[in-house]
Amino acid sequence: MLENIFKFATGDEKLIEKIVEDDPVLINHMILPKGEGLPEHNSNSNMYMIIIKGNMTLKLNDQEPHGYTAGQIINIPYKTKMNVNNFDDPVLEFFVVKAPNPKHYKEV
Repeated sequence: MLENIFKFATGDEKLIEKIVEDDPVLINHMILPKGEGLPEHNSNSNMYMIIIKGNMTLKLNDQEPHGYTAGQIINIPYKTKMNVNNFDDPVLEFFVVKAPNPKHYKEV
């Protein structure tokens, strides 16, 4: 078998899971019920957030928060301060694709 198969959880409970950590890419899967969010942090790679369910409120650097919905992909540059939250009733589910894998960035 040439292909690799990666599984991810399904459900509505809060979840942050690393699915793939290969040399070129890292992929995380996240589920955030209403009122949940991620701690403020800086992006550690060029990243793509792929929203598959619900509504995301995202604040980047000093910008006002913006809303994004299922079916959208948001590209966030390396070293961007970010706040990710779900303030709405539907459960928020999204994938984060980091390319390149953060291990390719050297901290100075």
